[in-house]
Amino acid sequence: MCLGSFLFFASFNMIIPELPDYLSSLGGSEYKGLIIALFTLTAGLSRPFSGKLTDTVGRIPIMVFGSAICLVSGLLYPVLGTIAGFFALRLFHGLSTGFKPTATSAYIADIAPPNRRGEAMGILGLFSSIGMASGPVIGSYIALYYSLNAMFYASSVLALASVIVLIGMKETLKDRESFKPRLLKIKSVDILEPRVYSSSFVLMLNVFAFGVILTVIPDLTVHLGLTNKGVFFAIFTVTSLLIRIFAGQASDRYGRVPLLIIASVIIMTSLILISLSDNLMLFYIAAGLYGVGVGISTPTTYAWTIDLSEEKHRGRALATMFIALETGIGAGALISAWIYNNNANNFPITFLMSAFMSVIALIYLFYYTIRHKRLAALKVPAIDTGKK
Repeated sequence: MCLGSFLFFASFNMIIPELPDYLSSLGGSEYKGLIIALFTLTAGLSRPFSGKLTDTVGRIPIMVFGSAICLVSGLLYPVLGTIAGFFALRLFHGLSTGFKPTATSAYIADIAPPNRRGEAMGILGLFSSIGMASGPVIGSYIALYYSLNAMFYASSVLALASVIVLIGMKETLKDRESFKPRLLKIKSVDILEPRVYSSSFVLMLNVFAFGVILTVIPDLTVHLGLTNKGVFFAIFTVTSLLIRIFAGQASDRYGRVPLLIIASVIIMTSLILISLSDNLMLFYIAAGLYGVGVGISTPTTYAWTIDLSEEKHRGRALATMFIALETGIGAGALISAWIYNNNANNFPITFLMSAFMSVIALIYLFYYTIRHKRLAALKVPAIDTGKK
């Protein structure tokens, strides 16, 4: 599972740093915010389907489908050489992250013991982050010394390898159904899982920054004098790798909410430092600190979501969490592109706005803690159903 996730995340992340310049070469520089926003739009819209199919058809088929989307997309980027074709492909490519991570998280939840969920998510996140870190660096290297088309084809090769790995794995869903078109009919109850609203809301606020970073950091990197746009991504992912397993273990021991409070503070601080970056040293420090915050937040949030969910609706619960993730990233990409507006003078306000989202997450986490302490004092069950 870890190997398959590494290949999958490397596949679609390796092209991200080069896409803003690629879009500009097509004449669409003013639409940079849509690069990530459209990708996350279809990812978010597909989550109810991926959640339902994960709980019915099985974990493995849905993961294979998600990786196969990356395979096909990499082959089509060199063919669709217009602005309209590019954005249509970004919409299609977004289906990959709408399906693969949902089924992956459900699979891990199936095989990991409850008292080690945080650790398991940390291990999975470790390999996913290696893919996220190595992908942009490798992609930028291939684009710089070979061509953009070679980079797109390399993305497809990694996606194909992910499919091959997944096909050889054992299914964990016990009561499976064969795929039928009726399974694509989504009812209102299939869209969101109320039990995981708290974890999903915090995740949405904290990943807002990631949409900003994906959209604006490539330009800030060039502004500061670097040619490889993947450097920031490599630094923050390396520090994320170093902390993930320990963070997952800590959340198993000390609780999900205390770890998320720490993560929110670190993410907020890193964004403030990015807004102040006028030299490479401060830029690197901010990247490393952001990685620490993400490394704590991600496995902890995933484990918290599984804690709150019911086993029979685990796919739907994780889909809800990922809808929040895509909403946060997409909003961050759109809003930051509008604020930044290809003007270097707007870098500081863009990242300070993102830091404010983590402040809101902090406020909510403190409220959540106080509320549950009161419920405990009154001996009221503290299961979060999303209802007051």
